[in-house]
Amino acid sequence: MNPSGNSPAHSLHEENRTARMLLDLLKQEQTQLIAADIDALTALTEEKTRLVARMSELATGRHQALAAAGFTATEQGMQAWLDSLQAATVRQSWQELLDLARAAKDINRSNGLLIGKHLARNQGALNVLKGGAQGQALYGPNGQSAVRTTVRGLAIG
Repeated sequence: MNPSGNSPAHSLHEENRTARMLLDLLKQEQTQLIAADIDALTALTEEKTRLVARMSELATGRHQALAAAGFTATEQGMQAWLDSLQAATVRQSWQELLDLARAAKDINRSNGLLIGKHLARNQGALNVLKGGAQGQALYGPNGQSAVRTTVRGLAIG
């Protein structure tokens, strides 16, 4: 097996390295979500976007190499290509990539749940400020107090 530029295995090392970086970033994101550190999340989101784009580029290259080798550009095609080899290290790299992808998917799902909880809490707070189901709004759309107090004159007599 020759992991040349035309081989589906050519970018596996880089895919694994990038996947590890993404997994670490997702773990950092989870920590920041738990801490509700919005400023830190913004920086992480930019880096996450960059890493996901790189993963996509690498996968596209691997898919093109699979197609050029006569295999389908899917996980099943990669497995069929691996089955045609006598290279345990390439199989191990592929399995590592699949394991990293599963772990990243699980953490990303958990992060999505955390984001959902933050959104629900914020929406609940907004509903209270706007009156929501509780009754009269505290603040109007212009940010001014919407609570009206009426002054009644006393009638004596």
